[in-house]
Amino acid sequence: MRRLFGSVRARATLGATVVVAVALVAAGAAVLLSLRSNLIGQAGTQAERTARSVATELAVGKAYDQLSLDEDDEPVQVVDENGRLVAASKDLQRISGTGIDAVTPRPRPNASASGDDDGDGDDDGDGANHGGDHRGDDDDSTLEPGEIDENTTFASGSATIDGHHADYRFAAVKVDVEGRGELTVHAGAPLSAEQGAVRTAQTALLIGFPLLLGVVAGVTWLVTRRALRPVEGIRGEMSAITASEDLARRVPVPDTHDEIARLARTTNETLAALEASVERQRRFVADASHELRSPVASLRTQLEVALAHPELLDLQGAVEDTVRLQDLAADLLLLARLDAGERPGRARFDLGALVREAAARRTGVTVDAQAVEVAGSRGQLERVLANLLDNARRHARSAVTVSVRRSDGAQGAQAVLTVADDGDGVPEGDRERIFERFVRLDEARSRDVGGAGLGLAIARDVALRHGGTLTVRDAPAGGALFELRLPMAASEGLEPGRS
Repeated sequence: MRRLFGSVRARATLGATVVVAVALVAAGAAVLLSLRSNLIGQAGTQAERTARSVATELAVGKAYDQLSLDEDDEPVQVVDENGRLVAASKDLQRISGTGIDAVTPRPRPNASASGDDDGDGDDDGDGANHGGDHRGDDDDSTLEPGEIDENTTFASGSATIDGHHADYRFAAVKVDVEGRGELTVHAGAPLSAEQGAVRTAQTALLIGFPLLLGVVAGVTWLVTRRALRPVEGIRGEMSAITASEDLARRVPVPDTHDEIARLARTTNETLAALEASVERQRRFVADASHELRSPVASLRTQLEVALAHPELLDLQGAVEDTVRLQDLAADLLLLARLDAGERPGRARFDLGALVREAAARRTGVTVDAQAVEVAGSRGQLERVLANLLDNARRHARSAVTVSVRRSDGAQGAQAVLTVADDGDGVPEGDRERIFERFVRLDEARSRDVGGAGLGLAIARDVALRHGGTLTVRDAPAGGALFELRLPMAASEGLEPGRS
C-alpha cells in the first residue's frame, strides 16, 4: 500500500477522487434537503388549502355535521377556543402533531348554530382565561365574526385513518364564527410523496455516487498516466545516462508547451553544462599532466646525468625546473580552490599601494597609481597583478606601464587597474581564447621562457569571483592593454602610499 501511494499517479487519483467525493456528498445533501423542503412546502400548501376550505364553510355558518371533512381522506380537526374537539374526519382513529389528540368530536350539549350554550362557566370561558373570545376585546389580533385569520401555523405529525397510518404535514387556520366563537381548523396533507421522492433520490445517489467516483478515478488515472508518460521517458533516459556515463545523450523533449517540456529542456541544458564541465576537467587534467611532464622529465634527466657524471651537474637548470614545478603546483592548487567555489575574503586594502609594491620588485615598470580602496582577498589579487606583470614583461619590447584609478559609472564606483606593454599585442580573434586554461598563442615558444598558460585564466577567475571583470584591448603604444575592474569598497579611498 505504501509503495502504491508513493506514485504521483496514485496520489493524484486518490486526491481527485476524495475531492469529488466530498463535493458529491455536499451536493447530494443539498439536493436532498432542497427536495425535502420543497415537497414539505407543497404538502403544507395542500394542507392549508384544505384547512381554509373548511374554515370558509364555518365562516358562512355551516353546521359541524355538514362540513366537507371526508372528501380527500385526509385528517381534519375543528377545535373551539376552549380546546374542545367539535368536528373531525369520519374515519380518524389516531392523530399527533396538532396538539389535540382527541379524534371523537364532543360538542357542547346545547350548542346550536347561533352559538347559544348551557351557561356552564367551565365551557364558555370569558376570553381572558381562554385567550380567544373576540367579544368586547380591543386587541388588534381579535377576529371579527366571519373572518378567517390570514396567518397559518404549520406542524408535522402523523395520523391513522381507517387503519392506515401515515405521516402528515398539518396546517392550522383560525376562523371566528358568529355564536360559536373562535375555532381552529387543523388539516393534514400526506408526506408519503415527499418521503418516496427522498428515498428514491437517496437510492439514486447511493448507486450513482460510487459509479461516478469510479469513473472519476479511472479517468484521472488514465489522464495522469498520459500526462506523466514524458516524465517516465525523462526518468528512463536519465537512468540510462547514469548507467552508461554518456553525457552526450539528451532526454526526449515532448512536443508541448507545459511544465514537463520546460523540465526536459532544463534537464538537457544541465546535461550540456555538465558535459562541458567534465570535458573541461578532463582537458585540464590532461594539460596539467602534460605541463608537469616536461619539468619533471628535465629534472630527472639532470639528476641521472649528475649521478653518473657529478662534474656535469647543472644546478641552475635543476633549480629552474624545481621553481617551475613549484609555480605550476601553486597555480593548479589555486585553480582547484576557485573551481570548488572558494569565496574571497573581505579584507579592505589600497589597490594602488599593492601595485606600487609589486612594481618595485620588477625592472622596467612605470607606475601611475592612485589610492583606491577595494575589498577582497589581498593574496589572490596580488597573484592577479603578478600574472599580468609577468605576462607583460614576456611580451614587451622595452616598457610596461601600470595605472590605477577610480571610475564612476552606471555600475557604481570601480577601481580600474591597467597593465600595458609595447609588444605585438593580441589579435582580436584571440582576445577571449587567451583566458582559457593552458592556452599559449605562440605554441613554438620555448617552455622555459613562457609560462604554462594558466596565469591569465587564474587572473580572470579571481576577477570574476571578486565581482569584477578582466579584458584585453590594444594599448596606446601598440601592444596589449589588460584592464581589471573591481568594485570599490564602501568607504572612500585611502591616502597614496598607505596599505
